[in-house]
Amino acid sequence: MDLVKLQGLLDNASFAVLFATMMVYWVGAAFPGIPVLSTLGTTGMAIANLTTAALLASRWIEAGYFPLSNLYESLFFLVWGITTMHLVAEQMSQSRLVGTVTAPVATLITAFAAIVLTDDMQNSSPLVPALKSNWLMMHVSVMMFSYSTLMVGSVLAIAFLIVTRGQAIELKGSSIGAGSYRLKKAGQPAVEFKASEVSSSGGVAVLEQTTTAVAALSPQRLSLADTLDNISYRIIGLGFPLLTIGIISGGVWANEAWGSYWSWDPKETWALITWLVFAAYLHSRITKGWQGRRPAILASIGFVVVWICYLGVNLLGKGLHSYGWFL
Repeated sequence: MDLVKLQGLLDNASFAVLFATMMVYWVGAAFPGIPVLSTLGTTGMAIANLTTAALLASRWIEAGYFPLSNLYESLFFLVWGITTMHLVAEQMSQSRLVGTVTAPVATLITAFAAIVLTDDMQNSSPLVPALKSNWLMMHVSVMMFSYSTLMVGSVLAIAFLIVTRGQAIELKGSSIGAGSYRLKKAGQPAVEFKASEVSSSGGVAVLEQTTTAVAALSPQRLSLADTLDNISYRIIGLGFPLLTIGIISGGVWANEAWGSYWSWDPKETWALITWLVFAAYLHSRITKGWQGRRPAILASIGFVVVWICYLGVNLLGKGLHSYGWFL
């Protein structure tokens, strides 16, 4: 079997499936009365996850090392992580609307890797000496999976800001149990909704308006906002310890390879900035009790910072982490 040709088929198949899945999710959001679209969306993401995993496995077999040595491989590993965390988030939220924001991210990354990158950048190449270590699998895979997880959590926070139209929504309580939602708008009285019932199957909460003012957002939109806020928090709560483990393992590997745990390399510096942003997010939620718009803005900033840490610093072509990417 020609593994190179197989990889070409798999990366194109991954893009085609993700693009079709993205359209299914968008059509399903526009026409929610068609339940079969929800099933098709989940199936499409699962298929894309499997084709991406098969691509990475074939690269591993062909090259003889864990496929995280260049930009092409890392992008597809990122897509595999995003589709995996999408399935987790979708199961947690019981809402197919998660795919309307995660599918486009995965599709664009796949398109960039499969279509934009040149053949030379897609081909496997021998490892540079610093990468010939078992730490390649441990450190890089954990860091990449943490990026995937944090991206999914952050993009759900961005979706929260879109759903609430940037209005100051105070979410009191959890989407798992009864809670209340306060809508604040400048110059108007606050409108409060109470969640009187939440189905055991994870259905939409029934909201009762407890004041006579007219709400700018529907009860269904407020319930969706609460779900997005809760799931974003839980996904980021999973990605943060992965990022912490990845940074620690990277320090140990750096000490073995270069004789220093920390060198203030651009990649290391931005990894620390990423850690601080999401540490601030979790601190604001756990200690300060923030919910809704303010932590969502922090998570949105985190989405940009993750991309700078993962991809942006490599455009500089400087530092100990510049090999195997653009230059």
